[in-house]
Amino acid sequence: MSQFPDHRANEDFGPVYVREKGQLFLAGSHCARIKTPPVRLFSKSFSVELCVNQGDTCKPKEKPFIFTYTEQGSLRYSAKPLFTLALDLIADNIQHVDSLLGFPEQVAERLFTAADARQQFCHPQTGLVALRKFTEAYEDMMLSSLCLRGKYLLVSEKLEEIKSFRGLHSLDLSCCKLGDEHELLRHLSSEAMDSLRELYLKDNCLSDIGVRKLTAPVRVLQRGLGKLSLLDMSCNPEITEMGVTFLLVFKQLQYLDISDAGVQDPAETCKKIQTRTGLLHSKKPLTQFDHEDCRTQGWAEQVAVHKACSSFLTALLCTL
Repeated sequence: MSQFPDHRANEDFGPVYVREKGQLFLAGSHCARIKTPPVRLFSKSFSVELCVNQGDTCKPKEKPFIFTYTEQGSLRYSAKPLFTLALDLIADNIQHVDSLLGFPEQVAERLFTAADARQQFCHPQTGLVALRKFTEAYEDMMLSSLCLRGKYLLVSEKLEEIKSFRGLHSLDLSCCKLGDEHELLRHLSSEAMDSLRELYLKDNCLSDIGVRKLTAPVRVLQRGLGKLSLLDMSCNPEITEMGVTFLLVFKQLQYLDISDAGVQDPAETCKKIQTRTGLLHSKKPLTQFDHEDCRTQGWAEQVAVHKACSSFLTALLCTL
């Protein structure tokens, strides 16, 4: 025991206040509480992702956690799911992926969206290579239908990107003025386009020469556009009866439009078509050729529609 009295025990320090959950109240009191509004730096449900640069001034690297401002006024962070971290890592390095064959489709779609969000397909050296990895593995899921009606400049500028899409079921190149020697016309007769069911080549300055090139693989090698069920060759005045004869090689055709072509004897030509293919002449325009349902469908279309960036997909599809 101390020989000196403890005067501190009798000293009056005054009331003691305690703050709990944003409220100030007197210690030892259960009823008298002084309510004060919580001090918040940000609004409720505010969240922010922390990003830092790691040697790349153009593309910030994301930290593996997210800061969140809770309703009680506390700032906390939570770790990102491991799946998200892995997906981000692959998307950042998509140019180093050897192949996506066998990769789950549901995951691949999210990976494609993440890679395009990082503008990976815009890179002049690796963008096209990365795109082809997706198209080779998923073909029609990337794009099953592509409408480029009246987009001649776009076709010429993005020719390699357009050629990389495989598994297309419908392709609309109406009013593109391609001519007989355009590279894309030669691409149409390749094995990459043997899945096409609908092809629109209205008003493309085609002649019998172009039709002969288009049908050569089917006539000679029994491959190419042999699965076509709809073909629009209208408004090509240089296509004569000879060019129409070449078109009769497509045995699965259900709809054929050669209106405003250079046919001199329409009645005789219609009779030949009916004899060779079984198609009947329609006296009124068919809705299959009115282009009202022309649209682009696939993963690439969804990305382009919901983004406003300068990536090649936006340039290619945002006006379709």
